[in-house]
Amino acid sequence: MKTMDEQTHPYSLRSTENILTPALVVYPELVDANIRTTLRMMGGDPNRWRPHIKTAKIASVISQMIGHGIRSFKCSTTLELVTACEADADDVLLAFPVVGANARRTIDLARKFPNSRVSVLIESNEQAGSWPGTNVGIFIDVNPGMNRTGISQERAGDICALAKQLGKAFRGLHYYDGHVSAADVAQRERAAHEGYDRLIEIVRVLTAAGYAPDEVITSGTPAAPCALSHAGLRAGPFLHRISPGTVVYNDMSSLAQLPDAGYTAAVVVLSTVVSHPAPNVFTCDAGHKSVSVDAGVPNCQIAGHPGFKPLKPSEEHLPIDAGAEEDVPPIGSKVYLIPRHVCPTVNNFDEALMVVEGEIRGVERVTARGHESPLIGSGRV
Repeated sequence: MKTMDEQTHPYSLRSTENILTPALVVYPELVDANIRTTLRMMGGDPNRWRPHIKTAKIASVISQMIGHGIRSFKCSTTLELVTACEADADDVLLAFPVVGANARRTIDLARKFPNSRVSVLIESNEQAGSWPGTNVGIFIDVNPGMNRTGISQERAGDICALAKQLGKAFRGLHYYDGHVSAADVAQRERAAHEGYDRLIEIVRVLTAAGYAPDEVITSGTPAAPCALSHAGLRAGPFLHRISPGTVVYNDMSSLAQLPDAGYTAAVVVLSTVVSHPAPNVFTCDAGHKSVSVDAGVPNCQIAGHPGFKPLKPSEEHLPIDAGAEEDVPPIGSKVYLIPRHVCPTVNNFDEALMVVEGEIRGVERVTARGHESPLIGSGRV
């Protein structure tokens, strides 16, 4: 049998002998193809996409998106906000409820980056009180039944009252239906459209009261096509944007959710076989501190080897059952792991190898990994 290093698949590096593993590997050409695939889904209009950069996290990848005409983004942390603003994004929504010191830091960043329009989410009168007199725009967060944040979609009157309190600072509605992810595409679309019908009713109530939203943001990766097919969102008197972020890199989950979209996994974790602990089992050096296990086990698949079955990882070890189809790869050989959930996996690494045509073309810092320094005034900006 060929060694793992000799196997051919889209991720193979010509030389791995000088790479410390586990290593995050990004393929900019595949990233570019995924961006173009998403734009085609939106009819070629980059203004319909407000991607969440919790996945991308790397400044050069955000610049790739900007190069395709994508100028508006979402993020979840102030460090991601800094990264987007430093990349010259026109418009960045901090799509996370910030209060206290986090809110003050956001105001500080909005002032330091006047060329980037910074906005936030709120769901209460108390949160609204953090922003008067600032240049920060405000979106009202609507809870679509995910029960994570936001005002219930059944409370249109309360949403309208909050919009009235905000006045000119009110920009629009944020409606993240990440729980709509059924494997059956038709079932997923029905569930998503029921929610969007309620959302359009909220827009109707706001408009009748004189507080029509300028922008309505919906949909992460699994529900993105459902939003684009909804007549009310497509034809509404507002700018509708979807906000999938995973599609820039993709992973096991997104490829299963959008199987016919034409996406490719553009990020892998390169790992080394370090042990043969049992018959037909080998262990590599990429445990859950490298490849996130938050979406369950198996937490990855092995590129080019569908018969290999990753078992439960520990912190630094990933045992893999070679199955009956293939021999166990030798100690010292390399495996290329496609994460089940790429977003927190990227967040596990300080740096990424940028690979084009099998060659390492550079090393990029994972710019928005983690969080800023916890004391206001001690950050890099």
